[in-house]
Amino acid sequence: MKDHDIFELGDVSLLSGEVLRSAKLAYKTYGTLNSAGDNVVVLPTFYTGSHNRNEGYFGQGRALDPARHFIVSINMFGNGISSSPSNAPAPQNGPRFPHVTLWDNIYCQYRLFTERLGVSRIRLVTGWSMAGCQAYQWAAQYPDLVDAILPFCASAKTSPHNFVFLEGVKAALCADAAFNSGDYETPPVAGLKAFGRVYAGWAFSQTFYREGLYKKIGFETVEDLLVDWENDHAENWDANDLLLKLATWQAGDISANPLYDGEIEKALGSIRARTILMPCTQDLYFPPEDNAIEARHIPEAQFRPYDSPWGHCAANPGNDPGFEAALDRSIQELLEE
Repeated sequence: MKDHDIFELGDVSLLSGEVLRSAKLAYKTYGTLNSAGDNVVVLPTFYTGSHNRNEGYFGQGRALDPARHFIVSINMFGNGISSSPSNAPAPQNGPRFPHVTLWDNIYCQYRLFTERLGVSRIRLVTGWSMAGCQAYQWAAQYPDLVDAILPFCASAKTSPHNFVFLEGVKAALCADAAFNSGDYETPPVAGLKAFGRVYAGWAFSQTFYREGLYKKIGFETVEDLLVDWENDHAENWDANDLLLKLATWQAGDISANPLYDGEIEKALGSIRARTILMPCTQDLYFPPEDNAIEARHIPEAQFRPYDSPWGHCAANPGNDPGFEAALDRSIQELLEE
């Protein structure tokens, strides 16, 4: 049985000029919208995330609590639950699925809130990695709707170095002959395993590997961790889905749209939401330097880097209790203002 709801969007005109046919947005809600309509918290999903994995960011007694907040967890396009290459009907199945940007994702999320959920104000948008990128996008695309954002381990614009990292994992996947330019009859297992193996080198920091922190999450050796990442990608992810979201990530830029015409400082300056930026100092592809630059252009933004040897995965629920506590304190601060 499905544990989520589906919002039927119909045909959606995308930023690229293409049309996504019969688009579907999958989401799950937790808690209840209050009478004032001012307790809405948005949690988009991250790269290999789903609404289920977002459940690690809230709970009873935490800063985000369904007893007090109406939490809406939304699956981004390409994650295999919302419209994706793996579940789209012909002729947009597989590699023929149109290019989707963060602008397109947020436009469709906006329609969910205004057309189905009856929400006219969002208290907070927060999230990890690509979910955090969507928090920036929300605040720039709909600045009058969002009260606060807290992107963590994310950025408003994908940096050139981040782009190159993604080219590496993409090349590893596409080099598998079975991939067949996306028209594979059976999953390109070797390519998916290579993708996972390369990704593991970037998700954690050098300190993580040097100090053997992988043992704290059940791996005796580095090779054990790499094999686990291989198998996770080969068993749980569709190659075309991964590549669609990767392209969305690479094109991430809150100014790449008709509102801002590529002027990133203008886009950042348009954000009216109270903002806390929370990078991890040892994140290898969303480094704190990028957020420090952004914070100078977002009005009254607070820059709160957190040092963790877990790198980008400091934000993965359960890895770093200190990060979780710092995140909850910052969320609580934004919600109380």
